[in-house]
Order: sequence, then structure tokens, then C-alpha cells
Amino acid sequence: MSRIPYRFHLGALLSAALLLPVALQAAAADNSMPVNTFIGTQDEGNTFPGASAPFGMIQVGPITDHYAGYRYSDKKIRGFGHSFLSGAGCWEQGGQLSVLPVTGRIGPGGDFDTKKPGSFDHKKYAAEYTHEGETGQAGYYKVKLTSYGGITAEATALTRAAAERYTFAPGTGTGHVLLNLGQANERHSVVGSEVKVVGDRAVEGRIVTRSFCGGAKYTTWFRMEFDRPFAARGIWDDRGGWPDVDGPSQQGDSKPHGVWLSFDLKDGAAVTAVSAISHVDAEGARVNLKAEGMAGGKPLGFEAMRAKAQAGWQRELGSVRIEGGSQDDRTVFYTALYHALLQPLTGNDADGRYRGYDDVVHSAKDWTYYEFFSLWDTYRAQNQLLALLRPQRARDIANSVLKIREQSGWLPRWGYANFETNIMTGDPVTPFLVDLWRFGALKGRERDAYAALRENAFGVPAFGIRPQGRSGNPSYLRQGFVQYDRGFISKGMDTDPHHGASATMEYALADSALAQMAKALGHGKDAQLLAQRALNWKKVWDPSVLDGPTGQRGFPRPRLLDGSWFADVGSGFDPRGDHGFHEGTAWQYQWLAPQDVPGLAAAMGGTEQALRRLDQFFDYEAVLADPAAVRKSWVVGPYSYYSQFRYNPNNEPDLHAPWMYTLMGQPWKTTTVLRAAETLFGNGPGGVTGNDDLGTMSAWYLFSALGLYPDTPGSGRFLLHAPRFARAEIDLAPGRVLRIEAPEARPGERRFVQSVSYAGRPVSRVWLDWEQLQAAGTLSYRLAPKPDTAGWGTRAADLPKAPAGLAH
Repeated sequence: MSRIPYRFHLGALLSAALLLPVALQAAAADNSMPVNTFIGTQDEGNTFPGASAPFGMIQVGPITDHYAGYRYSDKKIRGFGHSFLSGAGCWEQGGQLSVLPVTGRIGPGGDFDTKKPGSFDHKKYAAEYTHEGETGQAGYYKVKLTSYGGITAEATALTRAAAERYTFAPGTGTGHVLLNLGQANERHSVVGSEVKVVGDRAVEGRIVTRSFCGGAKYTTWFRMEFDRPFAARGIWDDRGGWPDVDGPSQQGDSKPHGVWLSFDLKDGAAVTAVSAISHVDAEGARVNLKAEGMAGGKPLGFEAMRAKAQAGWQRELGSVRIEGGSQDDRTVFYTALYHALLQPLTGNDADGRYRGYDDVVHSAKDWTYYEFFSLWDTYRAQNQLLALLRPQRARDIANSVLKIREQSGWLPRWGYANFETNIMTGDPVTPFLVDLWRFGALKGRERDAYAALRENAFGVPAFGIRPQGRSGNPSYLRQGFVQYDRGFISKGMDTDPHHGASATMEYALADSALAQMAKALGHGKDAQLLAQRALNWKKVWDPSVLDGPTGQRGFPRPRLLDGSWFADVGSGFDPRGDHGFHEGTAWQYQWLAPQDVPGLAAAMGGTEQALRRLDQFFDYEAVLADPAAVRKSWVVGPYSYYSQFRYNPNNEPDLHAPWMYTLMGQPWKTTTVLRAAETLFGNGPGGVTGNDDLGTMSAWYLFSALGLYPDTPGSGRFLLHAPRFARAEIDLAPGRVLRIEAPEARPGERRFVQSVSYAGRPVSRVWLDWEQLQAAGTLSYRLAPKPDTAGWGTRAADLPKAPAGLAH
């Protein structure tokens, strides 16, 4: 969901090529599976370099002046936040409780003047820092603040608790820690906050936030305990500072609010704090802290938590093992795996309680409730990766989505904390859940899931229900397309009729997935109707549309409610324009019909003509000559969605497009395009292309590098292509290992598939089914420097039967 408004995009961005290399400390302690958490922290990758556990509830990392929390080129750190999302395009992913160690005098006329309210503004007290020695590993972060005499800040995190260690300069007599509740980052909106000092070592509070592209209010409770007593403390608000006050103190909308804690450093320069958050209540934060942040009634030592956190990450990362490539190649791979395993976030506290979408506290017994679902992004690659690598988590994720439907009255689209944001368009929850069904993650709940999906596919939520579901369904069910209507009333920032053409194509793809589920569950009439609706992409295909510069004719085009084609005033319809398509153009969305590749090719004038169009789309000859040409042909800027007719690797709508070559009988061109696209992923701050979108781009890279990619949702097919690495082993479940071998593979060089075998038998078709992968055999590729244009994967019999069992 690369979502930050278009007008903000390009002017302030720095090229990753101009940045200094990230320090080698970014590699994890175990260099066999190295992670560099700075990858993606520049050029709107929007990742965060701080500490988190896999799927962790709490994350601790630096906040600069970037809307997503941290940008590598920013010069100051405002604090260390305690809640982050990785790679999203809306604001407020980075922040909530913000903590910064400082020195100086706090009091009237002091460095922090308690008589002047502005003294506690994080823009003013933000600390300068250096990248020298800055460390970003899986489960650990360190940075040197050069302000305040020099302070080393470190962070580590387990699933529900985290630790910070602030080491002040030798000889510092008194150090302070500022806890800022009223400011998280530039775009954050704090509706209200409350804080209380508890005894001489702990602070508790809550922060009510209105966030994430105009989303609803939700509350984050926190508790933080220190390893030494406070020498002094005080609370600040919009009037100034109040020493020796414990609270409780409350503040309202957008009001400054926080606590300062002072420590006597005569017996040691380091101050350690452990913290926990909860979306349930204050007791939830206490429970989480006690369960994971304490030992023997005292805060867990920083090094003890760090060792536990990093050992946990090495177990997670060690479930995929690769051979071949340089240290940079391995770091990019394992960092992508790290990013893909950060979300969704654990939502229930250690006692099992979680706050549902009905704002009622529920309990998850013997399973984990997850939250933060960026479905428009993750249904395309990250969902399938988690199902492959973490089947138990996939089951809990599927159950969590169904719980959201039970508790909110409808299925989610972009679920944030315990509310629906209604961000993005189409119907992403259908392919998301249908794939999980196809992969066995809904066993025992198939009929509940189908009932929820059918309700969504055939109806519209009541106006009083926050989720808006398929808001374009009235027109779609009646006429086969979602009308284009920019004036359509929305329950959030986005709604389907605002992007009618792309929404129609998303609905049709979802219908194709649901048709397969309906058929398997014995709903024959539904299956037949949904299969017919899966071809509704044709309802927005206008064969008369001409792209003048390329001469290509026939593109998807938005239609108005009366069925007429949209035409812009004075210029008609431009397939490179933004009307009717969400974060893309007709050029990019034209490929979003993988459920009907023969029909799509026919609409383009036949397979041969469709392949020529793909060549234009990818600038194939230029990329074949020099893979680095992608930085001119494809990538204009992180948010340059419009006025484009090339492949956009920065965003989701055409992520699957490289495999359209495979599905049309030219698999060697898929390899050429993938090896070129992989050059956009590197071991540096600019090493993610576009927003990482909660691990979506990282998952795409992993599939690209491994030699597998999920085909049409619900199909259970994984398309085959030349791997990047010579060998890979993937743990699917205890005792079962999928092995991928391609001895001729060389990272950075093109090698083309000559033949494929699986479990010792030749494979002529271009895919394996889910069941074959689960059998955990050995997938062997024989590669060569030159493609065989009449060999593997080129015959009609090698391709999936089309239109994937759907009726024309």
C-alpha cells in the first residue's frame, strides 16, 4: 500500500546512490544469516531499523522527522518509539511513546526551562547522531547520539516486551530520560494522553491516537520500569514543567505531554528500561511486562534479553538456508526474510486477551490473535510465503481475520489495531482467505469462511457498519463493472468507485478465487456464477483505446454509472493517466487478469501481439542489454504511479507481470526481467524498491530468488523460474524440507531453465501444485547461459489450462 499522497513524493528524496554505505555492524552476529535492518530506510522503503521480534507486538526504534518514523538521511533523532509498522505508506507507523535520553539542567531558566512550554518540543530537543557505529541487526539496534555529551542508545525486543539501554558519557553526574506522550512524529495525531509515575522506578500511561490516513481512534497502554531509582522526576504539559509530580496527568487533543526522569549516574553510566504495551488495558501492559520483561521481580537484564531475542531470530531465519552468492547477496536475502516475518503483529496479551473490532475484550486460548492487516498488499506474495514457511501462524492469521468479521460485522480490507481503516480498494480479503483455505489454513472453518466471503462478494455492509466492503457492488452485480465516480461517498480515504476500472479488475480476480472455493465446497450454482463474474475484466476493456506513442490499442478503461466510457474533458481517455485506477494506470492494470490469460491475450490481438506488448511494458531489449536500465526505464520515483506505461516495481498492481511471459510460453523472458528487477534490491538504505508494505516487496524478492512464485489466487499453483542461488533448503514443517537445486545459478548473472525435475522426475509444465511442494521433495533446475526458446515451458501443454477452470 504505497499510499502517501502523490503531491509529497519526489522533491525531498535523496538518491540511495549518494548515501554512505551502512556500517558492517548491520550484519547479524551469526554471519551465516546476516540481516541489515537499514535496508529500506531511504527512498520511501519505510522500513524501520529498530528492534522487533518476529510478528512482535512491540518495536523500539528511532524517530526522525520522516512520516514513517526513520529515514537514513535525516540528521536528528527525536526519540525512540515503541510501535512501528514496516514499510507502510501512511503516517504514524513510527512512534506512540517516544523516549530520549538527555543531559542538562531541568528547571526554571535551565536547558529544559520548566517555565517555557516549548522546551519540551521534540523538534527542539532532538539529538544529533552519527551513522558511524550505528548497528541494525535482527533483534538489536544501537546508535551514538552526539548531542548531550554523547550517549549510546541500544534497543532489543521480544514479542511483548522490549529493553532499552542508555549509556551516558563518562563523568556525567545526572542523566535524564524524556518520555513524550504528546508527539510521535510529524503526522501523528494524539487525541488524548494520560501518564503516572509509579513508585521510584516505573511509569504507566495510555495514548489515544487518531492515525493512519484518517483512521479511527485507538488506545495504546504502556508500562516502563527502570533498573535504578529516579533521583528526580516531573511532568510537562502545554503550560510548562511541573517537578516532583507523579500524576496521574491527562492532556487533550494535540496537547504537549510527557515525563522527565532523572538518574544519579555516580555508580554507573548506563540506565536500562524494560517496557511493554497493550491495546487492551493498563493491566495488559503489566501482564506483558511481567511475562517477558521481568525475572525474579526485577527488570530483565539488557544483555539477557538481547541474547534471547537474537537467538529467536536466528531460529526463524535458519528455517531457510541458501548457498552461493556474496555476503551482500546473503544479507539482502535474509533481510528480506526478516522483513517478511515482522507482520502481522501479535495482538493478544500474554494472558490471551485482545481488544476486538467491537471494542470488547476477548480471549485467544491456545492460539495467537494477530492484527494490522495490509491485505491489498500482502495477498499478492507475503500471505503465500507465510503459509509456506509458517503454517501454524497462517492458521492463526486466518482465524484472526474471521474473528474480525465476527466482531465488526464484516471482513476487513486494511485492518489497523482494532478498527477498519477502509484504505485501498478492490476486494483483497477474498484472495487472501481463499489462498489460506487452499493451503489448508482454514481446516475446520471452511464453511464459516465461505459464508463470510460470500456475504462480502454478494452484498454491501450497512451504512452504520464501519467496514465498507465492496462498495462498488451495486453497480458490479447489476452491470458487471464498478462505476467510476469521484464523488461517491466514502467511509474513509478510499472507496472503490473512486477507482472504478481497477476495482472491477480486482473484484473479478477475487471472484475467480472464490469460484474455486465454492466448487470445492459443493456450492455449484455459486461457483458457476462467480466463474462468469471472473471474466468481468472484459466489461472495462475498451478495444478502441489507443496509446499513441506505442501504437498499442485496447486497454481497460473506467465506465460511468450509465455504462458509458469515461472521457476526460478536452482530451478523451489516456491509458497512462490516473482516472479510474488506484495507484497505477491502464498500462499497469491491464495484466491483472491472470485468471484468464488466453482471454487477455485475445483482447490484445493474440498471444504474439500480447508478448510484444509485454516487451514494450518491460523495455525488454534495453533490460536484456543492461539490467541496470531498469533505473531509467522502470523507476522514476517511489510514488510515480501515473503517466507511466512501463512496469512499476515499486507498487503491487503489476507485481505478477513478469510471470505473464511464463504463462504465455516465453519463460526465459521472466528470468531476464527478474534478474533485472533484483538489481533494485541492495545492501543499503535504498535497497527496497518502493514501500516494503508490511513485507510484500520483500516476499516478492524471496520468491524471485528461490525460483517459485504464487500463481492466480485459489489455484494452489506456484510458477517455476530460474533461481538466483545455487541451493536452498526450506523447512516446511518438522521433519520435512523442500530442497531447491540449481548448480549453475550465479547471483547477478542470467541463467535460463533448460529442464526441471521434482522428486527425481522430469517436470515439463511451468508450475508445481501446493500438494507437491508440501511433499518436500527436491526441485532441481538445469540452467544454461542461453535460453532454449523452443524448450522447457514453451508448449501449450506446459501451461495451466485456461481460463483456470472458469467458464467463458
